[in-house]
Amino acid sequence: MSRVTVLGGSGAVGSVAAEILASSGFFSEIVLADARLELAKKLAQRLEIKKASAIKFDASDPQSIKKAVAGSDVVLNCVGPFYKYGPAILKAVIEAKINYVDICDDFDATEKMLGMDKAAKKAGVSALIGMGSSPGIANVLVRFCADSLLDLVEAVDIYHAHGGEKIEGPAVVKHRIHSMKADVPMFLKGKFTTVRLFEKSGKALEEEIEFRDVGTYSVYAYPHPETITLPCYLKGVKRVTNLGLVLPPAYAELIKGMVRLGVTDEEPIEVQSHCVIPLEFAVAFILSRRKNLMKEAGLAGPMGCLKIVVKGSKDGKKSTYIFSMSSKRQGMGEGTGIPAALGAMLMGTGRITEKGVLPPEACIEPMEVLELARTKISAGGGKGFPIVIEHIDSYGRSKTVDLFK
Repeated sequence: MSRVTVLGGSGAVGSVAAEILASSGFFSEIVLADARLELAKKLAQRLEIKKASAIKFDASDPQSIKKAVAGSDVVLNCVGPFYKYGPAILKAVIEAKINYVDICDDFDATEKMLGMDKAAKKAGVSALIGMGSSPGIANVLVRFCADSLLDLVEAVDIYHAHGGEKIEGPAVVKHRIHSMKADVPMFLKGKFTTVRLFEKSGKALEEEIEFRDVGTYSVYAYPHPETITLPCYLKGVKRVTNLGLVLPPAYAELIKGMVRLGVTDEEPIEVQSHCVIPLEFAVAFILSRRKNLMKEAGLAGPMGCLKIVVKGSKDGKKSTYIFSMSSKRQGMGEGTGIPAALGAMLMGTGRITEKGVLPPEACIEPMEVLELARTKISAGGGKGFPIVIEHIDSYGRSKTVDLFK
């Protein structure tokens, strides 16, 4: 008997992960913990598992977190924004001595959680953080390159574009605003550094990128954790960047515009005798315009692509691998929820043995998670995440690579 608890189980990402976990056969019981109890109960009733239940929990209350996860073998945390809730939730789960997986994509939260490594080891806990698409599968594929395809990895450039989900919550928009206001970590010329999105340092990194099945878009600096974790595991690497875009581009520009105008502060102001928090107004306004902007762009449903370019050498010769994971039917929910579920499966079956707080590249065997996706998700009728791999040799010749041959 094994129990997995999905925190944020009725959300866009958590619900996808919960459905996969319920039908996987890896767990005998699933608990959906959410602030929206009625939504969680409805989902629990639909899941393909006999023992499914829902519990109300408050992500800001350590006692509520511990109550929600009590008796679990694995906790999968899908509650955002992670810069606000991630460290506190992980701390509570470590104190409960339960193995943990999350989808954290905020670099500052990642740094705080990595700082809990000793506490996790002392508690005998394995905590896999950042197991989504980017970070997550991106880290795993880079490790695959380093382990199996190249003798030396010199540069890693991670690109992503996605959008069009039917529903987008305030936590997602707050994450994007937080990302645009931050000092964005990058690893350039063999050193850790930071850039600012709207300043010269950030603009210098902007690129026009062709995304398979999705289109060509201008991408900008994103503060995702790969740039602070991958250099620690890639000896000799000189460059690790992360650039992205939310679709449609007009929607991304709206969010950027609100940040530029300075109406995303959290200090309350008085407006016609009412106390208003600028950030809450900005988020509500952005979401109110989203549907029309999607319609104007002809974006009728979710779509997205993760593209990873890894440059290095093999046998003394230059070599480049380009990984593309794309879909015109899947957005953030599937792109993040599927890897999160796979991470929970690996954790639940004991395939992650290291104790402490670890990014994906530090504790996941790449072929294990890729094979699991192929056999448990794609073969089961799910969409999985089909990966197209292109190899460019030292002469510039290109060919497609099959992972499973």
